[in-house]
Amino acid sequence: MENMSTKKLYASKVAQDSRPEKSGIQVIERAADILRTVAQSPRGLSLGEIALHVGLARSTVQRIVDALTKENLLMGASASHGVKLGPALIALGAATHFPITDLVRPTLEALAKRTGETVDLSLATRDEMIFLDQVPGTHRLAAVSSVGVTFPLHCSANGKAAVALMNESELKRVRKTLGLARQTANTITDWESFDSELTRVRQTGVAYDREETSVGICAIAKAFRSHAGDLVAISIPVPTMRFTANESDLVNVLELEFNVLLKKLR
Repeated sequence: MENMSTKKLYASKVAQDSRPEKSGIQVIERAADILRTVAQSPRGLSLGEIALHVGLARSTVQRIVDALTKENLLMGASASHGVKLGPALIALGAATHFPITDLVRPTLEALAKRTGETVDLSLATRDEMIFLDQVPGTHRLAAVSSVGVTFPLHCSANGKAAVALMNESELKRVRKTLGLARQTANTITDWESFDSELTRVRQTGVAYDREETSVGICAIAKAFRSHAGDLVAISIPVPTMRFTANESDLVNVLELEFNVLLKKLR
């Protein structure tokens, strides 16, 4: 009975979706939903995959994707991967000022000044952390990446910190989509160990990357949920030799500045 009801509801939705769009607002909402969905899969998604994710009929998705492609907001990925984000979004992205970066920037600068290390701000997506801002360290040997670069959730300090704050529905989704791919010999690649790691992060409030993403680099991170509901993390990546010698001091400074930030965000 439940399966039959589900099929009827889906059939009804498909029938509704096959009608002309009721308004321009509805079309914009659907287009935005499609863009957000495609953004979570850099390699691209097929029309069928997009339809499944956004809950629309394939024919509706086809029309919207065609319109977005015409405006270069989407582009062909490959024969097997459908479409991906298009070049027109680069200019739009460059003109976008992400508010959270303004709020957190003073904290990044304070941490970089007090530790001499690189400090990063990142945002959780479907299965990655994307870097939004960075203040480079002053040490001659420093760990530096770039804004826009992504790191896996399961082996990065910022990713672990973000996942540890996820609710049950978010964790359920992550379990379905996140592959615990090995990056180094230290990467956690099974869910039992990863769950234990998340428990430790929840207990201490600090997540660690002990050469799990890159050999020679360790990191610590703390995460918070923004007023918009996004999971955001502040992390400090450090060359392993210096990290080992200064771990406790780095953690103390991160916790101090992080608590100051949270008070400002309340």
